[in-house]
Amino acid sequence: MTAVIYARYSSDNQREESIEGQIRECTAYAEKNGITIVKHYIDRAISAKTDNRPEFQQMIKDSDKKLFDIVLVWKLDRFARNRYDSARYKTQLKKNGVKLMSATEIISEGPEGIILESVLEGYAEYYSADLAEKVVRGQTENILKGRCNGGRGTFGYTLDSERKFHIDPLTSPFVLESFKKYNEGSTMKEIRDWLNEKGIKNPVGGAFTYNSVEHMLKNRRYIGELKFRDVVVPDAIPPIIPLELFEDVQEKIAKNKKAPARRKAEDDYLLTTKLFCGYCGALMFGESGTSRTGEVHRYYKCATAKKHKGCKKKTVRKQWLEDLVVNQTMQLVKDDAAMESIIAKVMELQNKENTNIPLYEKQLRDAESGIQN
Repeated sequence: MTAVIYARYSSDNQREESIEGQIRECTAYAEKNGITIVKHYIDRAISAKTDNRPEFQQMIKDSDKKLFDIVLVWKLDRFARNRYDSARYKTQLKKNGVKLMSATEIISEGPEGIILESVLEGYAEYYSADLAEKVVRGQTENILKGRCNGGRGTFGYTLDSERKFHIDPLTSPFVLESFKKYNEGSTMKEIRDWLNEKGIKNPVGGAFTYNSVEHMLKNRRYIGELKFRDVVVPDAIPPIIPLELFEDVQEKIAKNKKAPARRKAEDDYLLTTKLFCGYCGALMFGESGTSRTGEVHRYYKCATAKKHKGCKKKTVRKQWLEDLVVNQTMQLVKDDAAMESIIAKVMELQNKENTNIPLYEKQLRDAESGIQN
């Protein structure tokens, strides 16, 4: 008789050695019982709770080709961990003339064997459900204690040996600066480019993207909040962003989403992302239209008024408004008192601690260590 060996290990028990052990015991069983092994089907780090396993599905499909008589597993729970999938695929194998056998669980052919097999399958399903419940309970307990449930953590924080969050003095200033920039009118694209120009890497070691900047600006962990399923724990970890600044940024993100032509108009309209409606406070964005004579008219329009949601703000001609802002700015520049105030503000910013310095110092230490080695 010919057989194939099916082996797998799940994500809750990720050990390559377990595959080798399963194959070794199945092979020994086959040799002892005069069975010839013709192929191995192996799924790595995939739970048997799901039947969406590539090698498993290929094995079921191949069973119709009459290439083998037996599917040999180390234990029945390698085949499936719920009774529905087990019965379904065993029926399919039986229809194709293939029998499922366990190398370590001796099951007789009679009625007793049917009962024993059902008990083993029921136990496998119970074990799977019980494990899932324990995992959820453990992850809930983690966030209640301010611990990270998994992954590489969050940009701006470090994780200690107990996976608790601590503010990273090297990267947290860039998180705070990103929130401030967006609150002051910078776009996510500009923040992305700024971070990448500074050589800052995301938590997985890659460059920042538009999506990763958006995720950062919406991440409630930065105000100290942890969440798992329906459990929300405020003040679970040290905050990086003041609550008021975080809420201002969320409000601006929501307003900016109401301006569909904002990104399209960025290059052509000087006041994009800097102009807000005096009636409702929504963002105003650039828009253009062509008259019957073929002349293009450009203007700024309130996002709320465009969606006909009650704002009475009329469109404003682009050239007139931009000229007005430029002229007012020029008047401001010519005013000595205003210039002194601006210079004082610039000098104040200049004297602030440079957020890049700690990062550069770390890079310098790493380089010196490398040279010494």
